[in-house]
Amino acid sequence: MILYTPPAVARPIPLIDLGDSFAADLDRRRAVAWEVHKACRDTGFFYIKNHGIPDAMLARQIEWARQFFALPEAAKLALTMDTAKGPVGYEPIGRQTLDLGSPPDLKEGFQFHRERDAQSLGQASEGAYRGANRWPDGIPGFRQQMLDYQARIVGLGRHLMHVVALSLDLDEDFFAVNPDELMCSVRLLHYPPQPKDAAVNQLGAGAHTDWGCITMLLQDDCGGLEVQHASGEWIRATPMSGTLIVNLGDMVRRWTNDLYHSTMHRVCNAASGRDRYSVASFFSPGYSYRVECVPTCRPEHGAPLYPPCTVGEHTKEMFERTYGRQRAI
Repeated sequence: MILYTPPAVARPIPLIDLGDSFAADLDRRRAVAWEVHKACRDTGFFYIKNHGIPDAMLARQIEWARQFFALPEAAKLALTMDTAKGPVGYEPIGRQTLDLGSPPDLKEGFQFHRERDAQSLGQASEGAYRGANRWPDGIPGFRQQMLDYQARIVGLGRHLMHVVALSLDLDEDFFAVNPDELMCSVRLLHYPPQPKDAAVNQLGAGAHTDWGCITMLLQDDCGGLEVQHASGEWIRATPMSGTLIVNLGDMVRRWTNDLYHSTMHRVCNAASGRDRYSVASFFSPGYSYRVECVPTCRPEHGAPLYPPCTVGEHTKEMFERTYGRQRAI
């Protein structure tokens, strides 16, 4: 359990203009990669603008999230996540505990992964894509919007991996895998206002690091996301229109031998009478992808800090920690 302390006076989280990362000129791409390098070694969090996803699509995604969580409770519970069917569907409030030892989180969510045909689903490894996505009835257009947004996020995630590779002085295609194997789960989230009688250290989302590779977060204008700075202070990640927030997951620490940070963050919706909505997209290589220290980060002497593992092994372990082995994921 991490004791809750209020965030300090705001420090800036870097805002990176991705525009030149799409340029044909390598020097312009390297300049953006250098900004990413600095952010990854400092906070592990940064805003991005000129990322290629239209503002109108971002606004629609938040509005569809509001519509989903406004459904009757029975309609949402009919989609409740089931371990046997994989990490897809609805997560009621109190189902997950991100800060182990603290009370359950005060949020509800809805998660879907990349669509797979029946044969692919049947052949998927344990814990990967074992079940088909579960979609609500009564919201025409919801599924299509979710998949359209996810497709844009997958494209952006692939691009960011090129930028990260360049930031580590690697070939831009170093992390490239078969596009069909990429993993990208999208999670709609709803945080009611923080209850005045909430238990000590019970937050919308307890302090945690993300498990995978890259997280791309879309948030509304309510605020509530707090990030632990390298100094140890907690700082607010104030919403900025038209941007996404990018943060690194634990797998990037394995790749970089702790050169890049997977940063603690949490959510406390302290806005009076307001509900907070956000959309977190978790992007990683394929389930069987082997994660090990990259050549430019290997220590001069001795072994890297982390042994190699697959994306799937790491993800399965983290699901079991925060939901429990017998609880739905």
